[in-house]
Amino acid sequence: MDQTINIYPTFGRVTTEQFNTSILPLKNKLYRFALSFLLNEDDAKDVVQEVMIKSWEKIQDISKIKNIEAWCITMTRNKALDVLRKKGRNHIDITSQVHIESSTASPHEQTSSIESMELIKQTIAALPENQRAVITLRDIEGYSYKEIALILELDLNHIKVLLHRARQQVKKKLEHIYLT
Repeated sequence: MDQTINIYPTFGRVTTEQFNTSILPLKNKLYRFALSFLLNEDDAKDVVQEVMIKSWEKIQDISKIKNIEAWCITMTRNKALDVLRKKGRNHIDITSQVHIESSTASPHEQTSSIESMELIKQTIAALPENQRAVITLRDIEGYSYKEIALILELDLNHIKVLLHRARQQVKKKLEHIYLT
């Protein structure tokens, strides 16, 4: 049964079902995205909590939102960037995104993979903010170009250019390290 809750009398009524089916399933994806910017689990959890609260408050306007996931990720990105600005940090961590299966990899392969991921992390950390965001959304989170354009509020062609440049810089850096 759909439970109706009156949050603010002036905003009308919303259902927990709307929130539970539209926004709550995004929680883990939002957390990973926030963590990739913040490198701090507590900060990432705080950002996601703020996004969940704001989403709950704004769910009355859910019909006006064309892409709820893009809307939530945009809020997450903006709040994460606010936290970074306050702390004076501006980098990304992708090593938490990689899970090495110990049963299928030798200790040498595990160590090599960890070192490679650390190198990729450092390379991505050196990218400009917009390139970091695009490469994270596309290559780590798997968003389409169109979704990334909506999330970052940039032109689709600009997204493609940013991703191409980011990948080229990462490739160039890795080739320089491994081939010298």
